[in-house]
Amino acid sequence: MTALYAVFGNPVAHSRSPAIHAAFAAATGENLCYEARLAPLDGFAAALAEFVAAGGRGANVTVPFKEEAFRLCQRLSERAARAGAVNTLTFADGEIAGDNTDGAGLARDIGENLAVPLAGRRILLLGAGGAARGVIAPLLAERPASLYIANRSADKARQLAAAFADLAAGSIEGGSFGELAGKSFDLVINATSASLTGETLPLPAGLFAEKALAYDMMYGKGETPFLQLAREQGAARRADGLGMLVEQAAEAFFIWRGQRPATAPVLAQLRAELRQLAA
Repeated sequence: MTALYAVFGNPVAHSRSPAIHAAFAAATGENLCYEARLAPLDGFAAALAEFVAAGGRGANVTVPFKEEAFRLCQRLSERAARAGAVNTLTFADGEIAGDNTDGAGLARDIGENLAVPLAGRRILLLGAGGAARGVIAPLLAERPASLYIANRSADKARQLAAAFADLAAGSIEGGSFGELAGKSFDLVINATSASLTGETLPLPAGLFAEKALAYDMMYGKGETPFLQLAREQGAARRADGLGMLVEQAAEAFFIWRGQRPATAPVLAQLRAELRQLAA
């Protein structure tokens, strides 16, 4: 019997998740159907209930429903509880279980696909919203030397650093973009929405240490404004979030099906499609 899965969002037509999970299913021999479902902004819970009633086994959740999904869960993974948001739901025995695979996807893309070990690194995380919060615990689990959270609102960044201080093996601090002057990092991760709006962040020069990696959690047909700034400021390596997208999907697939699909072929296909669109 074909198992039914879906991704819920608004908008959601642009989602590459159905193609990614179809590729995973074909590669692993799993019999499943994965759909994109548009939920009304004020009707996510009802749409989810309808999906479960129709036999849905699990769902991914994207903008703007991750926090509402968190509130609907009867059971949460530790990383979802820490993130305060859920992107992966499992339905079984009348219960909704929630997880958050974003941070695991980010850590795996950087550590394995890009071959940049996170242990002992000085990491700068730009932004203090839901995207940032969702990846802090998995980043800290890799035992970096330090994590600095920078945000337009310094207070919000400091509060976020304090909320995760118990997980930090090294130092964890928060502050404003202006307070970054004079600091340098081995890894700079953009978790703000600036790349979606075409905005350039007000970052001081000198942030990128020798051989530093600039990583944008967003991706598109071409270079994002953050990665353009990183190139201009001398970042040795630059990467967008396409690998994170594929890796977080693989983590969700593993939660649902107990198999971890190979991600390299899917990532290569998506990258080739983006290059064709940009040409």
